[in-house]
Amino acid sequence: MYLLGFDIGSSSVKASIINGDSGECLASAFYPKQEMKITAVQSGWAEQEPEQWWANLKMAVAEVMQQSEVNPSDIDSIGISYQMHGLVVVDKNQNVLRPSIIWCDSRATGIGEKALKEIGEEKCLENLLNSPGNFTASKLKWVKDNEPELYAKIDKIMLPGDYIAMKLSGEIKTTAGNLSEGILWNFKENTVAKMLIDYYGFEESFIPEIVPTFSLQSVVSEAAAKEMGLAPGIKISYRAGDQPNNALSLNVLNPGEIATTAGTSGVVYGVSDEVKYDPKSRVNTFAHVNHTAEANRLGVLLCINGTGILNSWLNKQVGGGAISYEGMNEAASKVAIGSDGISILPFGNGAERVLENKNLGSIMSGISFNIHTNAHLFRAAQEGIVFSFKYGMDIMKTIGIDAKVIRAGKANMFLSPIFRETLAGISGATIELYNTDGSVGAARGAGIGSGYYKSPAEAFSNLTKLETIEPNLNKKAEYEEAYGNWKSMLEKFI
Repeated sequence: MYLLGFDIGSSSVKASIINGDSGECLASAFYPKQEMKITAVQSGWAEQEPEQWWANLKMAVAEVMQQSEVNPSDIDSIGISYQMHGLVVVDKNQNVLRPSIIWCDSRATGIGEKALKEIGEEKCLENLLNSPGNFTASKLKWVKDNEPELYAKIDKIMLPGDYIAMKLSGEIKTTAGNLSEGILWNFKENTVAKMLIDYYGFEESFIPEIVPTFSLQSVVSEAAAKEMGLAPGIKISYRAGDQPNNALSLNVLNPGEIATTAGTSGVVYGVSDEVKYDPKSRVNTFAHVNHTAEANRLGVLLCINGTGILNSWLNKQVGGGAISYEGMNEAASKVAIGSDGISILPFGNGAERVLENKNLGSIMSGISFNIHTNAHLFRAAQEGIVFSFKYGMDIMKTIGIDAKVIRAGKANMFLSPIFRETLAGISGATIELYNTDGSVGAARGAGIGSGYYKSPAEAFSNLTKLETIEPNLNKKAEYEEAYGNWKSMLEKFI
């Protein structure tokens, strides 16, 4: 039997199919081949059309099925990973009412800050583990305040993964983990966050039926099977936000384990069994995929919005698109640690929670027209991204998440030797790179949820470590000096 995994990102939509017994990935595909469009009607806004996710997913699935030559009737189950914190709203006929307000959209920041103050910081943090901030619930409040006629047509609200499951099955459901990512879950009461729903004046009926993260949530409908080229009745048995799912992909399930990603945005994600939170909500606490009322498994998440998107911007705007990312890495490797005095703040992709929701924009400092080249900018960008990780990881330490070993898939920014060596050097952590990604992890999650695998240990028995990067102690002083310069620059603006 085979397992199918989807990863609904903001840059692309990816599908992978794995052999359930061997765990081998038989085929993967992503669409679009260029980065998916993000619409910004105003500065700080970010929207995508959910129908575009579905259209790209259909193309990815078609390519995967063609490459793998798997009979659709031999697919046991489907797992879904998705970009966190987005808002999808539909009417009673399951028609999408407006573009999705996605994770990096900053428009609701003030709404969340006002809610935190009026509900009470202590009450919010004790129950929600976070400020309402710029998350899904606050985005819905923005719709309520600014688009009242549209709001009146809403039947259900969803996160992006719930929307994909709806398109596959015709049923609208969600999970406690999904709701926690939208700040719609009360951890103290282990139920929907009625205190925030009442404060914002939402209808409780907007919340879909809640199902376990690993479970027979629904099945592929006749209509979707025909549209996707799949067989009706395939089980949909797992869904999770991309960062909890990335941790699952790396078999990060137990307290003290750490996962990280560095795609468009960058995340460090640590698992804890203690209910702890940052009083300033600079890092956030959500339900991990294996969290239950009986056994706490909480994911403490540091998110840096401006990560791979900075590298991509430099590639297009400075390199003119004429240089590959490998070429950028090669050029940057010729530059010394510290980039000969250039420091770059990578915060150009919306308000940053680690900076208490400030929207600084990206800032470049120390450029000399006489000595600096593109190569210096390429290195300074990667160092700036890593240093923003370091800044956030120091906050994570205050609530008990101390990275000694960090696991990541060998993809995106982790393909860069400079990036991974700088992260190891400044954090002091060992970096372990594995042969996995979000869509493969979602496929394994599907096998756990459907019962194909008896345990997570069985699901990840063939996870292969590709590379280990140890901190270079001989260069520790150089990394620390460069970080000190970067941090001094940051502190001038916050």
